[in-house]
Amino acid sequence: MLWPSVMFDQGSLDLWPGYIGPFLRRPDGRADDNDSPAPMEVLTGSFGLIPSWSKDSKFAKHTYNARSETVAEKPSFRHAWRHAQRCIIPAVAIYESDWRSGKVVATRLVREDGELLGIAGLWEQWRDPATDQVLHSYTMLTVNADDHDFMKAYHKPQDEKRMVVILPKGLVCGLVDGGSCAERSVHEPVPGRSVDRVHVMGFTWSRAEGGVVLAVSGSLLQVL
Repeated sequence: MLWPSVMFDQGSLDLWPGYIGPFLRRPDGRADDNDSPAPMEVLTGSFGLIPSWSKDSKFAKHTYNARSETVAEKPSFRHAWRHAQRCIIPAVAIYESDWRSGKVVATRLVREDGELLGIAGLWEQWRDPATDQVLHSYTMLTVNADDHDFMKAYHKPQDEKRMVVILPKGLVCGLVDGGSCAERSVHEPVPGRSVDRVHVMGFTWSRAEGGVVLAVSGSLLQVL
């Protein structure tokens, strides 16, 4: 998978809702004046989308996921969706709760080929009314996973199964550039064979809203 060559120097970290982490977008969320794609750029922002009308940044703790089925109507996300503010969230891994044993087991999910996950998302820009400072933020798009051969093992037995949209290699650029392929990609789950899992002993969800966390790499990203 190819990524922009921008160093994210915060180091490897676990990214909880409300933390600052990297995401990729086209400048201003669109192509340049010549209709050719502008170079992708890496920005940092709050993990959890903060809509422009929010009074404070704490809103991010509740908006790190956006359901693809309703994102166009939800007040928190519809502005970013209607303005095609799509982004890619790079992650070494995601953590989910495995309930197959009857007890919650924290599980680290990674790509089988060892490359970064490219998670489909939306970004937004928010201005702090107290300081006038501009803060970027982003959310991960999710889809139903009730029938997914791999991800249906996660979340509580009585709950709907959900998963983030992990993009196939060829759609990393296509998502942010728009078109029918991009629209389709945010509603389709990644094939189960593309993801591998490792149980994480001693890991707890006490600091996460809903038990969602990303592992972010501080390594140099490859030129796109």
